[in-house]
Amino acid sequence: QVQLVESGGGLVQAGGSLRLSCAASGRTFSTYVMGWFRQVSGKEREFVATINWSGGTYYADSVKDRFTISKDNVKNTVYLQMNSLKPEDTAVYYCAAASVMTTDPDRFHSWGQGTQVTVSS
Repeated sequence: QVQLVESGGGLVQAGGSLRLSCAASGRTFSTYVMGWFRQVSGKEREFVATINWSGGTYYADSVKDRFTISKDNVKNTVYLQMNSLKPEDTAVYYCAAASVMTTDPDRFHSWGQGTQVTVSS
């Protein structure tokens, strides 16, 4: 298990940008697959992006070419750079850790508390 703390959420106008950060505890951060998910109240948690131990990435179609996931193994931090934001990107964003490359939230064993992103039109 690993402890995760997200930051960087907020209110932004459509077309704007935000960068989310997720700080992780533990020495084995570099071996984890890290993912970002989002959830709107009353809906299921939705996969956004994931990055593996070698830097390989995978994105949901809805955010491809707008969002970029990256990580810093020295700082034990994973980032989500969000550009060209749309009102439909409004959600609580969560980072999570897994042991395998997957988009299935049930296979992520550690979760942060979430950070709210609101995009106004």
